Order: sequence, then C-alpha cells, then structure tokens
Amino acid sequence: MDNNEEKLMDEAEFGEQVRIRREKLKNLVEEGKNPFARTKFVRTADSAAITADFPAFEGKRVAIAGRVLSRRMMGKASFAHILDAKGQIQIYVKIDNVGADAYEEWKKADIGDIFGVEGTVFMTHKGEISVSVDKMVLLSKSLLPLPEKWHGLKDNDLRYRQRYVDLIANPSVKDAFVMRSRIIKAIRDLLDSKGFVEVETPVLNTIAGGANARPFITHHNTLDLDMYMRIAPELYLKRLIVGGFDKVYEIGKMFRNEGMDVKHNPEFTMMELYEAYADYNDMMDITEQIYAAALKAVGKGNKITYQGTEIDLSFPWQRLTMLEAIKRYTGVDYDKMTAEEALEAALKLGVEIDEKKKAWGNIVYATFDQKVEQQLTGPVFITDYPVEESPLTKRKNDDPRLTYRFEFFIYSREMGNAYSELNDPIDQRERFERQAALRKKGDEEAQMTDDDFVTALEYGLPPTGGLGIGIDRLIMLLTDSASIRDVILFPTMKPKK
Repeated sequence: MDNNEEKLMDEAEFGEQVRIRREKLKNLVEEGKNPFARTKFVRTADSAAITADFPAFEGKRVAIAGRVLSRRMMGKASFAHILDAKGQIQIYVKIDNVGADAYEEWKKADIGDIFGVEGTVFMTHKGEISVSVDKMVLLSKSLLPLPEKWHGLKDNDLRYRQRYVDLIANPSVKDAFVMRSRIIKAIRDLLDSKGFVEVETPVLNTIAGGANARPFITHHNTLDLDMYMRIAPELYLKRLIVGGFDKVYEIGKMFRNEGMDVKHNPEFTMMELYEAYADYNDMMDITEQIYAAALKAVGKGNKITYQGTEIDLSFPWQRLTMLEAIKRYTGVDYDKMTAEEALEAALKLGVEIDEKKKAWGNIVYATFDQKVEQQLTGPVFITDYPVEESPLTKRKNDDPRLTYRFEFFIYSREMGNAYSELNDPIDQRERFERQAALRKKGDEEAQMTDDDFVTALEYGLPPTGGLGIGIDRLIMLLTDSASIRDVILFPTMKPKK
C-alpha cells in the first residue's frame, strides 16, 4: 500500500468519525441534553494546584473542568485524563458513584469532549494523583477528532495554521507563550521602575517613517487617502521627547511588507524607548539590564543553550566598532580608504554592491552585512555605523562619516538597534532629502520625508538616546525556539486554496 492509499484511508476514517460525532450531538439535542446550552461551570481547583500540593487536597472535594485526552474503560469503571489550562490530571469514573444514566452518557463521550467534574482527590495504588468523580457534565462536544490519532501535528504548517489544535495536542507549546508573557512583563516592570512612561502611538500613518523598510499600504475611505501600517514608532516617540516627556517607551506591533523566514514575520512585536539627556552608551547599559530582567523572569542564568549552541550572556557584553569588526573578520581596513578604494576591496571579498549605493558608507555596511554578521555569535554591540545607513542618527564628532549608532548581535542575528538621536533639524532634512532621492531611484525601503517631524525638531529636541529591541527574537532566544513562528501565537500564513 503506497502513501496515497494510506492517506485516502485516513481521510475516509476521519470523515466517518466526524459523521459519528455529529450524530451523537444530534441525539443529545433531541434528548434535551444540548452540550452547548450550559453557560457556566464553577471550578474550585485546577490540575496544577492539586498535583503540586496533594496533602492539602487529599480527601477534599473539588470541581475541575477540562478536555478529555485519553480514556480507559473497564466495564463499570474507567480512568481518563483531562487537560485544563495548567496541565493534566487523572479522573476515576465509576457507575456506582455517578449513576447509571450519567455513566452511559460518559461511555458515549469522545476524546476531545470538555467535561466539568466534581469529586474527591485521592491517590491510586500506582501513586497517581486523581479525582474520584461523583458528578459530571458534558460542557462542550468535540465534533472533530484530535490530530494525534489522525495525521498528528508533526507538520509545522498545520501547527501554525491551527494553533488551537497545536496547543491541545502539544501542551508544552504553551510554555513558550507563558514565558513570552513573563518576559514582556519583566521589561515593563524594569522600565516603569526607571521612570519610563508607557505610551501608545498611531498604527496608521500618513508617512511610513522611523526605519528603512517597505510598508503595507491601506486606504482611508472617508479621507480618500492612502495610509501606511507603521514600520516603527520612532518619529512619534521622539515628538513626545520634544513635548517634554523625559522617558517614554512603547511595546507594540509593527508591520513590514517584506520576506518571511525563520527570523521574519510581516507582523512582529517591537519595544522602543527614548530617554532625554542620554546617549547610545546609556542605551547599551539599559539593553543589558533588559536582558538581565528577561533571564530572571524565566529562571535562567547568564549561560544558555540555543539550538545546540552554548551562549554566554554574562555582562558586560563586548563592544566593537563596525570598522574594527570588519578588520577582525575579513582583514580589510576601510578606515583610510576612499570610496573607490573601498569598492575595489569589497569586490575582491565577493561583496555584492547595489549600483544605487556606492558611497563609502554603503560599501562598509554591505561588507559588514554580507561577510561579518554571520560570524557574530555574540553577544556583541557593533557601534559607529556609517551615516548613509543611519538617517536618524547623530554624526560622530570625531568622524562625521560615522554615527553614534549600534546594533547588537546574538547567534549571528541582529537583536536590536539604538542611536544617539539626530536632533539637528537642518541635518535631518538633508538626510530625508537623500533618502527621497533613493526612493525615486527605486529603493522602496528608503525613508520618506516627514516634514512635521522636522518641524518638531526645529522646536528643539534635547540630546536623546533611543533603543529598539525585537521582542520576538528575544523570546526565540530564551525559549530555544528555532523559528519566529514558534513564538507568535498566530503567525502570518499563506491561505490555502
């Protein structure tokens, strides 16, 4: 029998199981026992509480509820496992305890059905903590068989499309999302304790600004105006610093109309913060504090393992300029070269150079991006980015080719970005104009000119440090998740035809 024949048999058996379940539901409704009619079930305990403190619960009466995952019928008695939000627990159902009618209904139940049960906590002679049931009620009928019997959930595509089933079939998946919640809370707690104010800025923008990325475009019918889903909150947050806030942050969704892979999802979560009278060195310090808080929140030390690679996150992290990193990993020293000399050196290294971006700074960045980044197991702060690649960043006083900017890398991945923010409105407008020129040449990721932001700068932005951290990549790292889709509950998926 080939795989196609097996699949056809599975599909036929699956269809028959669905038919039988729907027939059972029809009979229940006709008997006045509609399982979807009940609006509430009061629980007094959960699986985790009972198993964690058995002595306190032993002999006590509890009410719990959950989904039937397995069942072992033995004539007039049966054992089953039910799954609630905190884990699994065994229940013992005996005809003498629940009554003949209730036991008959229990015999007709299916794996996946949701029950509310009441009974007494005890331990079986095999040492398993259980609940001896004397009352039970069907709270919801499962009309589809769970996947571990029919095809399983080894197919990641199915897991991501039907996360609700993934969470049932693979309860450990929930752990990553519980950790995600704890990490985000720890970041908020840290920033709140340091005097930062959490704010909300627009998701719909008339200008896609704050990052070099291709935006999603939508249309506002009343205004008859194209608008953009935000690619970054940066320009609005800096407006607030102009307005008198000293410290602000936002944790929210960003949208970039770009490729999808294990590190990228079109909709992702970013944390950005801005602090007046601070610089990019302060942003390095707070980055380390954020990671320390995240590690503590999930009970990890500074040494972790990610995808089989040991990574030491002990603080302080290494700090290298981009030029130093390039020289260390390629042997090329761009510092004293002209643009023409840099181009020749880059081509010898096999660096691909965009015809529209042949300035010295573009060549330096392309070399770093293509030849160095993949070697940075990290953690390491790479500082002093070229001005051509940093349109919102203050120039370095001792080398105007470079800026007070850093990105930090762990496992050869960019995990965050920070600046000493550009607050010179004249310089900012000139950089916007250069970005606009690149857009006219076809660079869809070049930034748009935001005249209102320049106006805000003209009122005066104090020296300011800004930081952006990709929350999803942080969660990936600390949960040892291979793909960004493993830490986003409902990742973007191509619809099935």
